[in-house]
Amino acid sequence: MERKYEVRSQQTLDTITNLMDRGITRMSVILRHSDRFYHKEARMDPFMGLTDRGKAYAMDLGRAMPAGIRPKLYSSHLGRCIETAYLVDKGFTAANGDTLDHNITSDTLAPFYIKDIEKAIGLMLDQGSTQFIRSWFDNAIEAAVMEDPRRTADILTDYMIGCLDSLSDNQVAVCISHDWNIFPIKEYKLGLPHEGAGDVGYLDGVVFYRENNRPHAVTFQTEPVEL
Repeated sequence: MERKYEVRSQQTLDTITNLMDRGITRMSVILRHSDRFYHKEARMDPFMGLTDRGKAYAMDLGRAMPAGIRPKLYSSHLGRCIETAYLVDKGFTAANGDTLDHNITSDTLAPFYIKDIEKAIGLMLDQGSTQFIRSWFDNAIEAAVMEDPRRTADILTDYMIGCLDSLSDNQVAVCISHDWNIFPIKEYKLGLPHEGAGDVGYLDGVVFYRENNRPHAVTFQTEPVEL
């Protein structure tokens, strides 16, 4: 089985470049992993790695990082996110002749909000992904199955701001995660319901930064939002 999602690496790069043009020298970006394989059995989902296209997209993202900014890599512990981070690293090194620090894996970038994987997968298969996400956001899924969605958004946002505040000037924290981690940030922090915002594409993300010492977030779909 193959699912089609847009590749939005250029939109992510453009968002970073636009902030740099405004004088922002530190930022953190949470973005979805690159193009990956799918399996007919949803329970195999955690084990699906990147396609050849996905590998090329991740390398290209690393190569295309704006001049003058140095990535610091973080990722979910799932293989496709680690693989994406590794290839972003290799692409950056190939373009710049400079090596980066090793990727740091984090449970917060993984699907920590799923408390009962068997029940969650069953509900998703019954409802479909879009309706399942809406049920989660409407608190129609019991807390024993899924973490409260607002708390999920708060945890993820706090993590991204923590990464941001750990950086030196001219660094960007590149945090490779999953579309379901990005949906609650868009919904609760940016006012972008997923039905209107659409799918989170491959290498599509939200960029966090500080302006006048206040944290903000922005995507290619929005104006900056103060958090």
